[in-house]
Amino acid sequence: MFRVKICGVTDPHDALCCSEAGADAIGLNFYAASPRYVCPEMARQIAQGLPSTVVKVGVFVNAAIEQVLRTCDEVGLDAVQLHGDETPQMLARLGVRPAIKAFRCDGRDSRLVIEFVRQCQDLGCRPCAVLIDASRPGAYGGTGQTADWPTVRELSGLLGDTPIILAGGLRPDNVVAAIQATRPAAVDTASGVESSPGRKDSNLVREFVHHARDALERLRHGECPP
Repeated sequence: MFRVKICGVTDPHDALCCSEAGADAIGLNFYAASPRYVCPEMARQIAQGLPSTVVKVGVFVNAAIEQVLRTCDEVGLDAVQLHGDETPQMLARLGVRPAIKAFRCDGRDSRLVIEFVRQCQDLGCRPCAVLIDASRPGAYGGTGQTADWPTVRELSGLLGDTPIILAGGLRPDNVVAAIQATRPAAVDTASGVESSPGRKDSNLVREFVHHARDALERLRHGECPP
């Protein structure tokens, strides 16, 4: 399980900057409607240029299972992130591939997350993590809006040993407060470290990773406020 993921990476140079800054995962977005979309050929170049210790996560939105599996093999992905309206049955069809299920939820939707994970458990395909993003009608992430932090904190006590990844509007100047408020296993950012959609700002990436890793380490040692 990674701890700090930089999502929406679109070129090898930015990917290396993320790795050198200490991020232990990157997200490659295969949703064609996203400004951070990357084609499988470029994604393969990005993945091949990174250390094996960096987790390469493919982000898909309502894609056909055949496309997901083919892209995993072509690019060499380590994990799949389903960021649309996928069902537990879709996770089951991924087989042994590690899967992260993303939810865009507010305080009314926590029960939907819990029920989804329960259904996955019944099918023998529990996600390796749940990602909580901001809720915005018609958008599948990357909005720059923050998630509902009280809901994330509530879910962290209801999902048992299923890790929570916090996303949604995280930036260098708010990631520490976000971690203290929600107590996640990991954090994920895209627009919060960009100079323009899909182009990462190396200074922002370094600052974000530094603050995030420090806060997560403090949380692990029980040094964060309750």
